[in-house]
Amino acid sequence: MKAFTYERAKTPAAAAAAVVAHPGARFIAGGTNLLDLMKLQIETPPHLVDVNRLGLDTIEETKEGGLRIGALVRNTDLAADGRVRRDYAVLSRALVSGASGQLRNKATTAGNLLQRTRCPYFYDTTKPCNKRQPGSGCAAIGGFNRNLAIMGTSEACIATHPSDMAVAMRVLDAQVETVRPDGSVRAIPIADFHTLAGTTPHIETTLAPGELITAVTLPKPIGGRHIYRKVRDRASYAFALISVAAVVQPDGRGRYALGGVAHKPWRVEAAEQQTGAKAVAAAILAGARTTPQNAFKLPLIERTITAVQAEARA
Repeated sequence: MKAFTYERAKTPAAAAAAVVAHPGARFIAGGTNLLDLMKLQIETPPHLVDVNRLGLDTIEETKEGGLRIGALVRNTDLAADGRVRRDYAVLSRALVSGASGQLRNKATTAGNLLQRTRCPYFYDTTKPCNKRQPGSGCAAIGGFNRNLAIMGTSEACIATHPSDMAVAMRVLDAQVETVRPDGSVRAIPIADFHTLAGTTPHIETTLAPGELITAVTLPKPIGGRHIYRKVRDRASYAFALISVAAVVQPDGRGRYALGGVAHKPWRVEAAEQQTGAKAVAAAILAGARTTPQNAFKLPLIERTITAVQAEARA
């Protein structure tokens, strides 16, 4: 790990200003992803700004009937909250399916959204990776890519976003609240928060330099059966081959978002006018670009949506 300096911020705006004042600086809270990347020298921030004492660790009801989740709420606490389990069960289930209990105890809401890909070539500093080093190439294209993207890919990158929580947030139409270094605030729809790889796979969100996530808000609860299904190579502590977050009615209509298939949580609202699993999957996966290694994801997604609909009818 390379040497770095450190400071503890006193306010959200001060934290944002501190990151801007030190080019290449990063915020740190739980550090469950960032510290690993620093140890491998994939990320080498010269300065860290600790945001753990900013008071952004509460879950509050909104006047619109939803929930406002502080950026520093730990994954364990969010999954266990009675209101989340009752009204946003897809979110609770997605959180519990991610990582291990020890990591969930440290990982934060904001940090979960900002996780970086687990593409093996991103982690292998001996191989080219446009996400790690822009312009170097993509070793995953033509390499081992069984776990990688089939939707929204580009010639520069076929990595996937690893978060389970973000997939559930996408199906719930969450909004991400932020503060900028000048103290101004904004709310970003989760649909617009993560970006596709395009020609700039190293740019993963629409956050501006120094912009700090302060909360995630959920709209008022929506009716239907809340389901999260994660298909992976082993039963625990593994990232999704594919996942489906859904809020489904007994007739099959509902909302569906996929994980493990793209550079961001993948949702196609037009598909939600369909009812049968085959039709829903076909609409969601229109334009898919597979490799010989990951083409199995197409039938796997259809089968998983079929299982989700069966569970909703049960």
